[in-house]
Amino acid sequence: MTKPYSEQDLLRQLVEDRTWRLKEISDLKSAILRADSPARRVLLRALVTISYAHWEGYVRFAARRYLEHIALRKFSFGDLERQFLRNYFLPRLASLSTNRLGLAERCRLVDDILEAGNQRFTRANADLVNTKSNLNFDVFADICLICGVDVAPFEKSRTFVDVVMLSRRNAVAHGEDTFVAAADMDQLADETIALMRQFGDALENKVVLQSFKAVAQGPIEAVAKVH
Repeated sequence: MTKPYSEQDLLRQLVEDRTWRLKEISDLKSAILRADSPARRVLLRALVTISYAHWEGYVRFAARRYLEHIALRKFSFGDLERQFLRNYFLPRLASLSTNRLGLAERCRLVDDILEAGNQRFTRANADLVNTKSNLNFDVFADICLICGVDVAPFEKSRTFVDVVMLSRRNAVAHGEDTFVAAADMDQLADETIALMRQFGDALENKVVLQSFKAVAQGPIEAVAKVH
């Protein structure tokens, strides 16, 4: 797949990736409706796993493509919303908890942060978008934060993600004889699809509206320019 250099490249890739996932979920629903009773029970369990797989896969794909698109445009950190600068330093900050840095190293880190406003964001750290093979709502909220997406509109789906989808998926994946009722089929499929669309739309809106750019000069950018 080509890199998302332009806005249209990114939007097309987000739509194309989502479309084939939605079709698989829709096709599986159709197969469930046509199946006899024994086959239906098996297919309903399969719907749980495929719905979760596409939820995790799309969030990871869309978030990484969005960050890659911004990186390819090579904006300076001072021109971007502050979350991009935070993302840049998160790995180094994480190392503070595992490595005993001396005073000189800590001072150097502070200097790097203060001077980073004029550096360019040219590479997205793929490790920051980590679904941990267990994309519960809290992990999803972290990914939203990394991408600068407001998680509040998704809060209403917390129980669905953690209980209806993820808990059942884990039970099926671990070989438990979990029963999935036919009455749950529409909620499982429709809400998964709605969440994928909602997350994709949030990223698309950031690009179209250019809300990934800095709104106002903050203290870090101001210090960097004076320095």
